[in-house]
Amino acid sequence: MFIDSHCHIGPRNFGEETPEIVQRAREAGLSHLIHIGAGGGLDDCHEAITLVDTYPEVYCTLGVHPHDVGEGFDATEVIEEIRRLAVHPKVVGVGETGLDFYYDHAPREAQCRALAQFLELAQELNQPIVFHVREAYERFFPIVDEVGLPQAGGVLHCFTGTVAEAKGGLDRGLYVSLSGIVTFKKAGELPEVAALVPDDRILVETDCPYLAPVPKRGRRNEPAYVVHTADRVADLRGTDPEVFRQQTGRNAARLFRLEAE
Repeated sequence: MFIDSHCHIGPRNFGEETPEIVQRAREAGLSHLIHIGAGGGLDDCHEAITLVDTYPEVYCTLGVHPHDVGEGFDATEVIEEIRRLAVHPKVVGVGETGLDFYYDHAPREAQCRALAQFLELAQELNQPIVFHVREAYERFFPIVDEVGLPQAGGVLHCFTGTVAEAKGGLDRGLYVSLSGIVTFKKAGELPEVAALVPDDRILVETDCPYLAPVPKRGRRNEPAYVVHTADRVADLRGTDPEVFRQQTGRNAARLFRLEAE
């Protein structure tokens, strides 16, 4: 079992190439792909349902990216529709949601309100939640502590923070997911983070079509490339690459409740 725990593989990013993208993922040994239906509002959510109905190995989460919760965002309408769509058996989580204070594409207070609302939705649905957090942990952790995590848990996706911030997430029971950034020369504290996350709490992802890992850096990313990220993290942890791939797959399956698949 080997899983890309966070990817965006719909037509909005890959046009008519999605079938080839999924086939290359199969050939790379991936058993499941977690498509994140959270980039263009409800259109992305509906596209996600189409994808999971089309490809047996594709599952999805539904949410709204923090970039998209500014002017014109109607949380009530969006959450009601996600609540309706979440009865689909291949909807396995809420998100991505969170805080991005690096780009600030949406007002910070609007991001904070949306984060709290999606936390409440994840609690209601008893589904894991996928977090996007960038340069905002000083606001993120207090909101999580006040509102509470769903019993199903959650993940800090595409983690780019510090060792202390990773420990803050781990202390709250969250998983930590590493992307191709960990393969870059300028990876900040990610090598140290990669080494310290417990075996049962670490995930890998592509976040494709973005952040292709070395040696594919500069190309459009895709799920098949997650093998390079996994192998780099395995090296940083002193672990056999195949053993590590399977471990991260089991972790993602546990988080998204795919054990029986």
